[in-house]
Amino acid sequence: MKIFDSHAHYDDPRFDQDRYELLDYLNQNDYRIINIGADIKTSKQCVELAQRYKNVYATVGIHPHDINAVSDQDLITLEELAGNNKVVAIGEIGLDYHYENTIVQNQKYYFVEQIRLAKKLHLPMVIHSRDADLDTFTIINQENIKNAVVHCFSGSLERANQYVKMGLYIGIGGSITFKNAKKTLDVVKGIPIENILIETDAPYLCPEPNRGKRNDSSQLIHVINKIAEIKNMDIQDVASITYGNALKFYRI
Repeated sequence: MKIFDSHAHYDDPRFDQDRYELLDYLNQNDYRIINIGADIKTSKQCVELAQRYKNVYATVGIHPHDINAVSDQDLITLEELAGNNKVVAIGEIGLDYHYENTIVQNQKYYFVEQIRLAKKLHLPMVIHSRDADLDTFTIINQENIKNAVVHCFSGSLERANQYVKMGLYIGIGGSITFKNAKKTLDVVKGIPIENILIETDAPYLCPEPNRGKRNDSSQLIHVINKIAEIKNMDIQDVASITYGNALKFYRI
């Protein structure tokens, strides 16, 4: 079964002990992986990993948590990194109002600047939104974004349907298997499978029955099983369609 992990962080320190052994295994077993940049350092690491493995690709971008230390020079660096042929998107970018030290205007400014960089480079976008649903939607709408995935989607079915009508994809990961995942269950049931990308967000959000452990792409089988159950589909069909969705979205 071919599986496409549309969002992972194999540059994370939790993989320092076995990163290359794990990626060797995944590369040899028909997994494709998008390794997602979160700042300048990790974006560079993502490019390096993508160059090492045939089935690993990179994105470059600055996560909203890291915006307070960003300068306009960093946007120039991102553009330079995006010139690598294994870079397939700008991300993850977006808004995150979860923490008290959030400077909303800074996040909005660099979200929009990175959107415009993606448009300039004709690259799709990986969007992060946490506790910022309305502002994220407003900016996506105002900037007329047509080629993005809203990663680790936690919003309502109504919002998901609005994104689907815009042509966007919805990222679904391990949280779909959690007992308190009613909203996400409704989203998966209510939107077309053709608009779903599956993801790990590894090393985070490991699905049941391994919740709390380090996540990796091999755990996506549990996400596939759950989507198949919700949508009354064959497991192989879920894997195949979401694989094709990722190929189409990332233009691979």
